[in-house]
Amino acid sequence: MHPALAAARRFSPWLGRQLDHQRLQTEILLPWLERPLDDTDFAAFAPWAEMQASGDETGLARELRRLRRHVVAQIMARDLARRADLAEVTRSITLFADFAVNTALEFAHAHYVGLYGTPHGRYSGAAQHLSVVAMGKAGGFELNVSSDLDLIFIFPENGHTDGKRERSNQEFFTKVGQKLIALLHDISDEGQVFRIDMRLRPDGDSGPLVLSESALEQYLVQQGREWERYAWCKGRVVTPYANDLKALVRPFVFRKYLDYQAYEAMRGLHRQIRQEVSNKGLADNIKLGAGGIREVEFIAQIFQMIRGGQNRSLQLKGTQETLLKLGEIGLLPSQAVADLLAAYRFLRDVEHRLQYWDDQQTQTLPAAAEQQQLLAESMGFADYAAFSGSLQQHRSRVNSLFAHILSEPDARSADEHPLAPLWRDGGSSAEQQAQLQALGFDAAAVAARLAHIRHGSRYRHLSATAQPRFDAVVPALIEAAAACPHPDDTLFRLLDFLDTISRRSSYLAFLQQYPAEVRRMAELMSQSAWLADYLQRHPVLLDELLSAQLMAPLDWPALDAELSGSLNACDDTESKMDVLRRFQHAQTFRLAVQDLAGRWTVEALSDELSRLADLILRHTLHHAWRDMPKAHAEHSRFAVIGYGKLGGKELGYASDLDLVYLYDDPHPDAAEIYAKLARRLTTWLSGSTGAGTLYDTDLRLRPNGDSGFLVHTLAAFDKYQQQQAWTWEHQALTRARFVCGDETIGHAFEAIRRRILTAERDEAALRRDIIAMREKMFPTHPPQEGDVKYARGGVVDVEFIVQYLVLAQSRRCPELLENYGNIALLSMAAERGLIDADLAEACRRAYRHYRQIQHNKKLRDTERLEVDDSLRAHYAAVKSLWQAVFGEAPQAG
Repeated sequence: MHPALAAARRFSPWLGRQLDHQRLQTEILLPWLERPLDDTDFAAFAPWAEMQASGDETGLARELRRLRRHVVAQIMARDLARRADLAEVTRSITLFADFAVNTALEFAHAHYVGLYGTPHGRYSGAAQHLSVVAMGKAGGFELNVSSDLDLIFIFPENGHTDGKRERSNQEFFTKVGQKLIALLHDISDEGQVFRIDMRLRPDGDSGPLVLSESALEQYLVQQGREWERYAWCKGRVVTPYANDLKALVRPFVFRKYLDYQAYEAMRGLHRQIRQEVSNKGLADNIKLGAGGIREVEFIAQIFQMIRGGQNRSLQLKGTQETLLKLGEIGLLPSQAVADLLAAYRFLRDVEHRLQYWDDQQTQTLPAAAEQQQLLAESMGFADYAAFSGSLQQHRSRVNSLFAHILSEPDARSADEHPLAPLWRDGGSSAEQQAQLQALGFDAAAVAARLAHIRHGSRYRHLSATAQPRFDAVVPALIEAAAACPHPDDTLFRLLDFLDTISRRSSYLAFLQQYPAEVRRMAELMSQSAWLADYLQRHPVLLDELLSAQLMAPLDWPALDAELSGSLNACDDTESKMDVLRRFQHAQTFRLAVQDLAGRWTVEALSDELSRLADLILRHTLHHAWRDMPKAHAEHSRFAVIGYGKLGGKELGYASDLDLVYLYDDPHPDAAEIYAKLARRLTTWLSGSTGAGTLYDTDLRLRPNGDSGFLVHTLAAFDKYQQQQAWTWEHQALTRARFVCGDETIGHAFEAIRRRILTAERDEAALRRDIIAMREKMFPTHPPQEGDVKYARGGVVDVEFIVQYLVLAQSRRCPELLENYGNIALLSMAAERGLIDADLAEACRRAYRHYRQIQHNKKLRDTERLEVDDSLRAHYAAVKSLWQAVFGEAPQAG
C-alpha cells in the first residue's frame, strides 16, 4: 500500500472502508498522491463531453460522485501524511467544487435549451446565462472536504426563451438551478457530490430560487441586512458568466465611508452564535465556541466591513490573505496577525481531521478516548492532553484578541455619565455653571454653545440611531477637553467636529466605540487649530488614530506598494482620485501627529512632505496617462518638473505645488496629446471629489506664464531659457528639479538647467536685477518685522542671497547646483570662501528659526509673532550678509 494511504487510514475509518471495498481506482489515485490536484485531473477523470452531448444525466451524476470520492481520498491521504498544507487542502476541494458546479450547470443549461430554446434578455436581446455565486468558505477558497456548498443563482435580465415551448427567463433558470442542485445534492448508491444550501439567497427559503440582477440590486438596497454584507464579502462568481455582479454587490458590502456601525452588527451576530453555543452545549465546537474558527473569521471581516470601501486592497475573499493584508498595512500588529494565523491553521487542521474520521460535517471534539488519541496523533501530539493544551492556548489567544477588537463600548447609557446633566440641561443652572468652572471652562460660553447645539435643527433631525450616540458622545467630549490645556478652545473644536460628522452615524459609533481615541483626538485638537480643521474636513482620518503605524516612521517603499495596489484595484477615474486623496490625507495626518509629538525637525518634516508629494505625482501621472482615451504609447514621454518649495524640498502642510510640464515626443499629435494629459493631470491633482482635495497647483512658472502653453517641448523650454527668460525665472530655476515621468527628459532637463545656471553673467547687472526684483515685492508684500517671510533680513532675503550665489558662482563652484536647500548651500558657499563663514552660520540659524516660526504658525496655536531682540538679531545677521553680497544695505521699502 502507498505510504501516504497507510499513514492516513489509521485516522479515517471512512478512508479505510473505501480502500477495503475497492471503491478507489489505484491507477488514478496513486499518481495523484504525489502532487496537488488541478482542473486537468478532474477533466481527465471521465468522458464529460460525451455525457454532455448524449444527455447522459445518470452517467454524469455517477461520475461526479466517483470523482468526489477520489478527490477526498487524495486530500485526506496527503494531509494526514503531512504532504499537504492547509492552503493545498482547501484549494483542492474548492477547485473540485467549482468544476462540479460548472459541469452540472453546463449540462442543466443545455438540457433546458433543448426543451425551451435559448433565453434572451428583454432589453439587450443577448443570450442569457446563469451566474452561480459561491458564498462562505467556497467563495474564499476555504472549503472543507465535508462542507456544504452555499450558492446563490443570478441571471442578467428578464425575458423569454426563443423555442417553440417558450418560457420566461425566471422559469427557465429556476429549472436550470433545480437540476444543478439535483446533480450535486441528491444521494445515490455512489453517495453525494455536495450538500447544496441555498438559504443565503435573498429572503432565504421563502424567496425565489433565482433572481435577476435588477431584483438582486433592489433587494440589497431596500432590504439587505448586515449579516448579508458579511456573507457577500466572500461571494465569488464561479461560473464563466460573471455579468455585472461585482459592480452591483460591491457598494452594498463595502460602504463608501468608514463603517463603524459594523461593530455593533458583528457583535449582534456573535451574541446570537454564543447563545446558540450555550443553548446547545457546543463549548467543544472548534468553529463556534469561544476562540474558535468563527472568531478568527469575524476579526478579519470586521476590518473589511469597516475599511474595505476606503481601502480596496482589503476587498479579499480568504481569511488568511485578509489577515496578512491587515498586518501589511498596519491595521493589526504583526504579533496579533502571527497569533491569529497560527491559531486559524491549527483549528482548520483539527476541523479537517474531525471530518476525515467519517466524512461528516462536524466541528465538535470527540468524546471517545480512542478517537481522541488518534486525533492527537494525527495532529502530531503524543496524547490528547498535550493536544488539548495546545488547542486551548490557540483558542485563548484568539478569544483575547477578539474580545479586544470587538469589545463592547462603555455599557453606561448617556444619562449615566457623570457629566451627562451638563449636556442634557445645557449647563444653565448655578450648580452646573460652578461645575463647568471647576472643570476649567468659561462656563457661560460653554453653556451657550451646548444649548445652541441641543436646540439646533441639525441635532433635532438626527435619526433614531444617531441621536442616542450623539448624546453619549457629548459628555465624553466635555470630559476629554477638560483634561487638556486651553479647555474652551479644545471643546469648541471638538463640538465643531461633532457637528460636522453628526449626520454620519458611523462616525458617531466610532467616537462611542473608542473613548481612548476621543481623548487622543482632544489632545491633538488642543494643540493645533489647523489639525482640528483638517480632521473636520477629512473625518475619515479618525481611522488613522487606531493604526498601529500612526507613530512609526513612514516606510516609503511599503507605502508606494500600498498605494499602487489600491489604485490598481480601482476600475474608474473617480475611485482612483479618491484613493489618492485618502492616501495623501492619511500620511499628512500621520506626519502632523508625529510632528506635534516632537518627532520631526522642520527640515526633516519638509523632506517627508516632499517625498509624499513626489509619490503622489508619480502615481497620478501614471494613472492619468493610463486613463487617456487614445494613448499612442504604453509610457508617456512627459515629465513633471517641481519648482519653489517642491523643487527645494521645503514643502509645508498646505504648500502649493509649483509645476512645469515638459515633453519630448515626435508623434504628429504630441502637442495635442500632452496638452490633454497636462489638463487631466492638473484636474486629478487640484479637482475636488467626495474625498476632498489633493494639492493646489501653480503653473505660472512655465515659459511665458499664464499666457504660455500648458506644456512645452524640451527644445522650446531650452530656447526660452536661453533667449527670453528673465533673471527672476533663472532664480526660480535654481530650485527646480525633475520629479517624475520620463527619466530621459528628466536628465535632459537637468542638463539644460545646469547649462543655464552656469552661463557667464555680468555680476553687477545680476545684482541690480535681483535687488530690483526684491524691491518690486514691496507694494504687495511690505517688509514688516512681524512677517518673517517678507521682513528685511527675513526668509525671502536669504533665498535671494542663495539664488544670487548660485547664478553668479556655480560656473566656478558646480557643487552649488545641487538641490540641497538653502541651509546647506550657505555652508557650501562659505566653505568655498564666497561669503564670510560666521555670517553664513548666523544666517543658517536665522533661516532655520524663520522656518520654525512659519511651521508653528501653521501647525501649532502660536500667538501673534513677538518681535523681540532675538528676532531682530536674526534679521540683522541676514541684512549684514545681504550688504556683503550685494554691496548695499537692504532698502526698507
